[in-house]
Parts: sequence; structure tokens; C-alpha cells
Amino acid sequence: MLGVKDLAFGFPGRVVGRDVSFTVAAGEVMCVLGPNGGGKTTLFRTLLGLLAPHGGIITLEEKDLQTFSRAEIARRVGYVPQGHSAYFAYTVREFVLMGRTAHLGAFASPAKKDVLVADRAMQSLGIAELADKPVTEISGGERQLALVARALAQEPRLLVLDEPTASLDFGNQVRVLEKISALASSGIAVLFSSHDPDHAFLCAERALLLAEGRVLEIGAPRDVIRADTLERMYRVSVQVMPLPGGMHTCLPAIRP
Repeated sequence: MLGVKDLAFGFPGRVVGRDVSFTVAAGEVMCVLGPNGGGKTTLFRTLLGLLAPHGGIITLEEKDLQTFSRAEIARRVGYVPQGHSAYFAYTVREFVLMGRTAHLGAFASPAKKDVLVADRAMQSLGIAELADKPVTEISGGERQLALVARALAQEPRLLVLDEPTASLDFGNQVRVLEKISALASSGIAVLFSSHDPDHAFLCAERALLLAEGRVLEIGAPRDVIRADTLERMYRVSVQVMPLPGGMHTCLPAIRP
């Protein structure tokens, strides 16, 4: 679904990362882990065509990303940014319906089908009761869930989520991670970033460890998320503990 080879990325006149290569297949979940300032958001914006690459190749469905128009990318890729400030008092339903824009003509209005798609997206994330509330009057966590619902309303083949659980309480974090797993099971490719290594253990087939704009390691979470790699990325002592059922969790060593 998504292919990245020898990618150098950054801003005009400044390279942030280089030599990044990986693929994400349909039905696969990949988690990108890395510290603040490590290049995760800039990498994602480059993969979405919002920033021009400094080198290398990005392919979407085996075609060069640069051959796609913005509308063609929007019909294939859903994006959830780190956060969103609500400036206009759209209802949550109207906000989620904006995800259907890529499927509508220039002057077309949402049809009954589009409303049903938006309602299903809200229902799947447990925010259906917020449908008629202004986005300016809901919590930051609820707004983050609405962002995820808006991306789902696009019916994308690839979903890119930049720290989708950052402002959510524990329960809503679990709901979003469950939804990520369910989407992958339906055949959607999912690429998301997180600061919590446990999220990779919970729902990702592979983890990409990004430090200072370069790939530190990439592979199955149990293979690449280790005490030494976490300490190198975050500069703290961490224990990676096995759990029943083959799962793992990370426990930081708190110094007195």
C-alpha cells in the first residue's frame, strides 16, 4: 500500500531526516516511536505529500506519490493530526462529514449515504451522542475522537494518525487502539505514531524506531522495543517486562 525507499525529508532548505525505508501493507499496522523532535510529524507530512521530499521515493499503491493530485491522495489516505483547535462552531456531525469532501464534486452537498458513513464513524468511536454539539463546546479528548471519525469517514485505504491517543483518557485510548486493530482487520493499512511503546505491543505488527530523523530499528515490537533501544531514544532507564499470553510492557526506572 505504502512504500518508502531512501527517503530524505524536512523543510525547504533544511533536512530533518534521511535514509528512511519501510513498507506498510494493506491490513497491517505499523507504529512509529520516537522522542519529541525526532521527526515523526515531519515524516508523516512528507508521506502525505504536504512537504516535498529532499530525496528518495514514496509510492502509494505502487505508484509514485508525486504523480497523484491532492484530491487523489485524499480519496486514498486519511490523516489524523496531533491536535486541532476548533475555531468555528460546526456540529460534530458536520465536522465529521467534512471527511466526505474528497468523494464529492466541487459544488455537491453531502447525500444521505455520506451522512450514514459519518454517523457510523461516530458510532464506532462512541461519540454518536455528541453529533449535534458544537465542536467548540466539547473537550479536547472528544475533539480528538471526532478527528479520527472524520478520517474514517473518508473511507481510506491508508490511515495515518499522528499521536492519536495523546490527549485521550485511558478508556478512550483503548477505544482508539481497538479501532486501529479493527480497521487493519478490514484491510486498511494503518500507520500511527505514539510516545507509549506499550501501544505498539498492543496493536502493531511492526514498530519503526525513529531517532534524530533516522531509523534506529524496524521490526516486530517484541524484537526491536528493548531496554537498550528505548534508553537510546528517550535517555531514561526502562525495563521491558514479559506478560502472560506473549505480551510485553515497559516500566521506567524512577530515580529517587
